[in-house]
Amino acid sequence: MLEKEVEEGRFRLDLYYRLYVFPILIPPLRERKEDIPVLADHFIAYFSAKIGRKVNGISNEVLDQLMSYNWPGNVRELEHLIERSILLNSGPVLQQIFLPKLYSSALNAKPSEELLKSDEQNSRDHIVAVLRKCKGRVSGAGGAAEILDMQPTTLHSKIKKLGIQKEDY
Repeated sequence: MLEKEVEEGRFRLDLYYRLYVFPILIPPLRERKEDIPVLADHFIAYFSAKIGRKVNGISNEVLDQLMSYNWPGNVRELEHLIERSILLNSGPVLQQIFLPKLYSSALNAKPSEELLKSDEQNSRDHIVAVLRKCKGRVSGAGGAAEILDMQPTTLHSKIKKLGIQKEDY
């Protein structure tokens, strides 16, 4: 990171060499998940004492959620998450963790059927949906070919290739 800043002239080279005497490279938290339980225990003890709450543990379910999270914000995100959870917790064990909403909804969502389809199947479904919208009209103004931005002959070929029947739309 600093190397790039030096190259672009935004950081002095002499200061860079003074700092780079002994480099410490720490991988992101998502690459060292074995540290999560130890860090979580540390932050629970620290914030329990600081806030004055008697929280001394974490449930297995919460620990599983922490272990499966990707940690884009690294250790600082874990720290803030534990602090927020202690503030919102009532009891000696964290039974609930307040992960970002995007993660929570993705965790509970079942894989969409659309995600499991092939490109060909998605293409077929899209063409069928457009044909339904156009009431089966392929060419002309407001036809499916115009909406799909292709020649009517090309659309006819795709319809045939994908096995789309009039009953489908």
